[in-house]
Amino acid sequence: MAERPPDIQVKRAYDPPDDADGARVLVDRLWPRGLRKDDARLTLWLREVAPSGALRAWFGHDPARWHEFVRRYRAEIARNPDAVARLADLAQSGRLTLLYGARDSLHNQAVALASYLREKPGAAPQRTRKPSRVRASSSRRAGNRRSSRS
Repeated sequence: MAERPPDIQVKRAYDPPDDADGARVLVDRLWPRGLRKDDARLTLWLREVAPSGALRAWFGHDPARWHEFVRRYRAEIARNPDAVARLADLAQSGRLTLLYGARDSLHNQAVALASYLREKPGAAPQRTRKPSRVRASSSRRAGNRRSSRS
């Protein structure tokens, strides 16, 4: 059975909440100006998945930098598997609405993040083996190889 694509939508944080939004996650590092926390009806504010301050400042919501921003932001996202796993878990439970505060509805981190999550629906980190076990078994194999040659 094929895995169904995640139901992810992107909305401006200032747009009124809707019961059909599902889990509402703010993916900005900074709280949107003038928005009351009660009015946002957030499930989660996941600051750690937002672009770094340096990347955000470099981008400056300049559409001419969009493609490079997306490339750099995806690299940052890939280095943050725990935050991505939290979003992937929410997306598996039903609709996920990623919220952003920017004015530009086409060029913002929520759009880039939604695209990333849709392409990698199983983006949760692999937790099958602990690194210490891998090292131990590799050492045993190396030791066995040496002993079989003598």
